Amino acid sequence: MQQESAVRLPLSFEFFPTKTPEGAVKLRAVRQQLYVHKPEFCSVTYGAGGSTHDGTFNAVREILDEGCDAASHFSCIGATRATVRAQLAELKAMGVKRLVALRGDLPSGYGIGGEFHYASDLVAFIREETGRDFHVEVACYPEVHPQARSPEADLQAYAAKVRAGADSAITQYFFSPEAYFRFVDESRKLGLDVPVVPGVMPIISSTQLMRFSDACGAEIPRWIRLRLQAYGDDTASIKAFGLDVVTDLCARLRDGGAPALHFYTMNQSQATLGVLERLG
Repeated sequence: MQQESAVRLPLSFEFFPTKTPEGAVKLRAVRQQLYVHKPEFCSVTYGAGGSTHDGTFNAVREILDEGCDAASHFSCIGATRATVRAQLAELKAMGVKRLVALRGDLPSGYGIGGEFHYASDLVAFIREETGRDFHVEVACYPEVHPQARSPEADLQAYAAKVRAGADSAITQYFFSPEAYFRFVDESRKLGLDVPVVPGVMPIISSTQLMRFSDACGAEIPRWIRLRLQAYGDDTASIKAFGLDVVTDLCARLRDGGAPALHFYTMNQSQATLGVLERLG
């Protein structure tokens, strides 16, 4: 047990704001189950164009009230300097110390608009307005952002966010640890020395995973895809296989020197708890 505790990594969990009172009650129970693992913080996502502003900020408030550090996702596309300034003041007044600064997406049917075009613009503005009041996380893509012109352009976009003042980065999820380690090596060669925390997606449903991965550009290795397809509607086998795959991924990341693990919980606890229990 001593050996396991010596390599215990800091953890963080991500949630999305719920749409119903029943969903909020369920999410509170999920958080309580995950708090057993003493996360460094919990983050809450922010809908396209700020569409979940109230739900995001309410969830952040609840997490803080539950005694856990909370990070609000904060997207800037379509926003103005005035609206961002007001929201930063609101978050600061709530006691938030962490932000996940993102470009974000506009709701479909809207033009670009706003005064920010890139996440690096938002990071720079946060630093101008608030100094070091917030720990600023940014996103990065070990397997290249789906809208990037090239891998090099994507790496330079990440570099711009770090140079604008980001403290650390959280990756899009992936299932190939080699992609993560390669990305870290390439970023270090550019002199970017902030911690790069791997984002981990537990496998709960094969159809959900395929849909998300197609949308965000995360690669599902062929052997994993074929195994999931072979299980068909056998949910128990999918979850058991997913537990093996994700636990092995996390162990390899831990053993390879990853600074922490960030779990995309999908507002559920069991799959994440299963991985953490296996890891010790």
